[in-house]
Amino acid sequence: MAKAAPLAGVRIIECSILGPGALTTHLVDLGAEVIKVESPAGDYIRQMTWPIVEGVSLMHLHISRGKRSIVLDLRTEEGAEVFKELVKDADAVIEGMRPGGMARRGLGYEDLKAINPKIVFCTISGYGMTGPYKDMPSHGIAYDTWAGLVKPETDDDGFCYIPEHPSTGIHAGPLFGAFGVVSAILGARATGEGSQLEIAQSDASAAMDWLRSETWKAYERPEEEVTGNRSDNYVRRAPGTAGMRDGVRYQFYVTKDDRHVLFMASEQEFWKNFCAGVGRDDLFEKWPGNQYGDHAKGNRELQTILRDIFLTKTAAEWILFGDEHNTPLAPVNTPQTIADDPQFQDRFEWMAVEKVGAAMLGTPIKFMDVDMPQMTKAPTVGQHTDEVLESVLGYDAARIAALREAGAIT
Repeated sequence: MAKAAPLAGVRIIECSILGPGALTTHLVDLGAEVIKVESPAGDYIRQMTWPIVEGVSLMHLHISRGKRSIVLDLRTEEGAEVFKELVKDADAVIEGMRPGGMARRGLGYEDLKAINPKIVFCTISGYGMTGPYKDMPSHGIAYDTWAGLVKPETDDDGFCYIPEHPSTGIHAGPLFGAFGVVSAILGARATGEGSQLEIAQSDASAAMDWLRSETWKAYERPEEEVTGNRSDNYVRRAPGTAGMRDGVRYQFYVTKDDRHVLFMASEQEFWKNFCAGVGRDDLFEKWPGNQYGDHAKGNRELQTILRDIFLTKTAAEWILFGDEHNTPLAPVNTPQTIADDPQFQDRFEWMAVEKVGAAMLGTPIKFMDVDMPQMTKAPTVGQHTDEVLESVLGYDAARIAALREAGAIT
């Protein structure tokens, strides 16, 4: 018999605007109950960015799936009191907006800790609670440009433009936040004491790119202390992937069907396997390379030979070759083609449009013996107000009507 989802029995109260709400998406995917508290105007995530699916943004459909929405006007005394009652038996409160917004309403960590000593209070914002940028308005790309992940490019008319790029901070921030919240809940349940934590999406972007920034920092030390690796004769190479531009045994190659594969035979063993597999032992004899991390940097003669070799098979044939001959070869997909990749099809299952409003991917975390929750469609503003008040707080119809009359709910 399958076990309950790992976060079953965990209740999260979320007050968020836009992307930071993704923190609790990771938690609801694993079985947590997430109650999204919205103002009467609602979170404008529903109309933000593109695409708009049947009148609602894909961002909202994805980030708010599986959650329940309750409208509370926290500017009213009655609305604030209902919020406090929700917190009494909750595990965590998520403040997904500029830091301090909840405290200004008398609903900050210190206020809520007096009600529920075990409460975990997490703030997730753009630049965090401290520093000169803490109050600056921002959007997702800002965290990646701040962290040095996205560089401006220039078009033919001389105008700068934002190139296509994977967003990092707005995704990594919520992921770090989810990890921190679950860790804090474990601590609170063990000790009886809650905690306050905060996540900056800009920090998360920089943390995800640690290798480049830490490499530059290491290069500030004398060259006799910090060098390149053996395959480069210990000469320093540009940090991270920038140092792979001139690689040969670790590089893209065009295939027979005009696609690409990524060749990654930087270990001597893999390089030898490849040469034997294509019947070119002479290449290994001439350029055996070093045991580890040898990209044959700048070897145009070898690169020319490999270019011709890779044109003899299709991309799919090269992937099969790599599996057969123990040579690292990877498909090169795009966001459009990845869904056709057999590995993707084996590992992912699209959520049904009729259930969640748009085809979307679930959590990549896979439990073998757990009955994982089935996602529901992202809620409309206040869709579950009455339901939450009845099922969670036990309010009767008269009390709910009184709150509506007072303007605390809509």
